[in-house]
Amino acid sequence: MSKPLFSFEFYPPQTPEGAEKLVAVRKQLAELQPEFFSVTFGAGGSTQERTMDTIRQIKAEGYNATPHLSCVGSTRDNIRNMLLAYKEMGIKRIVALRGDLPSGMASIGEFQYANELVSFIRAQTGMQFHIEVAAYPEFHPQANSARDDLLNFKRKVSAGADSAITQYFYNADSYFYFVDKCRKLGITIPIVPGIMPIVKFAQLARFSDTCGAEIPRWIRRTLEGFGDDSESIQEFGQDVVTALCERLLAGGAPGLHFYTLNQAAPSLAICRRLGI
Repeated sequence: MSKPLFSFEFYPPQTPEGAEKLVAVRKQLAELQPEFFSVTFGAGGSTQERTMDTIRQIKAEGYNATPHLSCVGSTRDNIRNMLLAYKEMGIKRIVALRGDLPSGMASIGEFQYANELVSFIRAQTGMQFHIEVAAYPEFHPQANSARDDLLNFKRKVSAGADSAITQYFYNADSYFYFVDKCRKLGITIPIVPGIMPIVKFAQLARFSDTCGAEIPRWIRRTLEGFGDDSESIQEFGQDVVTALCERLLAGGAPGLHFYTLNQAAPSLAICRRLGI
């Protein structure tokens, strides 16, 4: 079995201070020698310029940079121009997503589904980029059924995806069950678990309600019991997420992708416990 790969995700900073802070965060996380740093695209492509600026800076610092591209709010010309710019930068990997439709936006854009975006990237650039797509062990919140969600994922793979990163979750069984169902459908690409460190309960609950990620009842009740005791929340969160990561890696997960929320300490603490 090959060595597990680790990666970290950021969102584009909104201010010069945020950008400066993120440089320091990257420097800390770079000590773990991650496979890449990825940068999100924002709802409706709202951060595309800042995404590209951040990718350019990461690349200039000597790290592997991976931009997100999303269907929502994008046109073929717009995506074509970004692909060309990333190709000229020497970017090797892209995360291709459908993306979220912001409140008030009536049209998703010229691409309706992520498989269409993957097909377009392949048609425009051949094998220039390693294409990552999203996977949902607990099912996409807008999917009609678990079966439909699985078939949607298969369409992305058939369109040319090389690997996938999952939405975060806290139940390892949901990941293993999903991977098993994928293998039975003939999907062989690596499926990397997405990991969300637990830092603030209210924030996590809000994210989870939006994206459909389940917080198991025993975790939710324990976190609620800590009230405003942030130290206890973080300590418990590290225990839970480290145990989750250990089980995932022991069960054959090809790596871990950390949703950092532009912070180094929570992911670093878990990685150190894992011996990374």
